[in-house]
Amino acid sequence: MTPDDLVVTRWGARFHGRRFPCAAGRGGITRDKREGDGATPAGIWRLAYGGYRADRITPPKTVLPLVPIGPADIWSDDSDDPAYNHWLHARNHPFGHERLCRADPLYDLVLVSDWNWPDARPGAGSAIFVHAWRRPRYPTAGCIAFRPDHLRWITAHWTLRSQVVVYP
Repeated sequence: MTPDDLVVTRWGARFHGRRFPCAAGRGGITRDKREGDGATPAGIWRLAYGGYRADRITPPKTVLPLVPIGPADIWSDDSDDPAYNHWLHARNHPFGHERLCRADPLYDLVLVSDWNWPDARPGAGSAIFVHAWRRPRYPTAGCIAFRPDHLRWITAHWTLRSQVVVYP
């Protein structure tokens, strides 16, 4: 581990010498992640890219590729979908999915982890993101969530060597 790593426990996170409160999955942190368990997977992941609501925010400068989120952008969370655990642009997708263009601000800036991505194993968990929290420490469905200004700071200070390290 290095200071470039985002180290997450159920009590908070540490990154570049700073400590941040955060929220993890309502199912806790697990070494045996399954679709729908509400848990955050333990392990070491990378952040692959992210998205942002161009109609709401100007994204921070970062080494991560960031793309605008539009009204047809979804994330497949259906294990039967051939595109399981991938970002899609689809208006009438026949499989279960999550809308990325949300009414609330949770995904105004959303970072996509490489948990079970890009070569997804059906049922091993999908949509493990880093995003803004609903309210302080309110549990997620498995993602890691931060106060919006902390999320922006983390995104701006992310490096090509950085990893997410989640301890059970």
